Amino acid sequence: MWGKILGALFGLALLKLPGLLLGVLIGHWFDRAFKQKFEQNGGFYGLFNDNVDEQGVFRYTTFATMGHLAKATGVVTSAHIQQASLFMAQLGLSAQQQKEAQAAFRDGKAVNFPLRQQLQQFYQLYRRRKDVLQLFLEIQLSIACVNGKSTSAQYSLLQQVAGYLNFSTLQLDKMLQAYQAQNRFSSRADSRQVPRDTLADAYQLLGVTPDINDALLKKSYRKLMSQHHPDKLMAQGVPAEMLDVAKRRTQDIQAAYELIKQQRSRR
Repeated sequence: MWGKILGALFGLALLKLPGLLLGVLIGHWFDRAFKQKFEQNGGFYGLFNDNVDEQGVFRYTTFATMGHLAKATGVVTSAHIQQASLFMAQLGLSAQQQKEAQAAFRDGKAVNFPLRQQLQQFYQLYRRRKDVLQLFLEIQLSIACVNGKSTSAQYSLLQQVAGYLNFSTLQLDKMLQAYQAQNRFSSRADSRQVPRDTLADAYQLLGVTPDINDALLKKSYRKLMSQHHPDKLMAQGVPAEMLDVAKRRTQDIQAAYELIKQQRSRR
């Protein structure tokens, strides 16, 4: 707004009416650029939290929430611990980062862990970056679906987590279906033959149905690739070590799309 006002005043003073119009246009461009940068930095919340370590909050909230989800069944099983350890190993964390991740996981397991407050802080930092919030939620599915699917208690907790991050139950369910399809698809991706189930999983991974036309299929594919693009997510504040999740996701999305295209070309 102020860009338009100042631009109009300067333009009017220099070039009168043509300058007024030009100043408003330049001011509009400035306002848009400033607004985007302002929102990326957390809006007004970011103005009063200059010392907040965004990536530190991302790391802590990620592993603490994983711990809370693991504990949702009443007891943290060896499978949950193994999955969390495997996830940490895949990220290539340093020794110090592993200790911090393990400490956050233990914090999250506590009965009195303030999940809502922690997620609200996380949401305030990243609320203008929907793709980052989605990646965070997708990471949590690795713990909730450690045995292929989540328990009722874990699903209920996932709904709470999704709600705190402004995702609907419908959106959560689509993520769950895509995540489960991705696991099945990637486990069979190296097979020389393409079972019918693999093709069905490829469609589900892309969030579409087999009757979708080629144009909409490509549009969905491009949208998913954009949402999970590692460079884009890094620019939006995702810690570098967490980008491995996005890289694997984009690889599976691309493989699923290529498989569908290949099968369609044989019709």
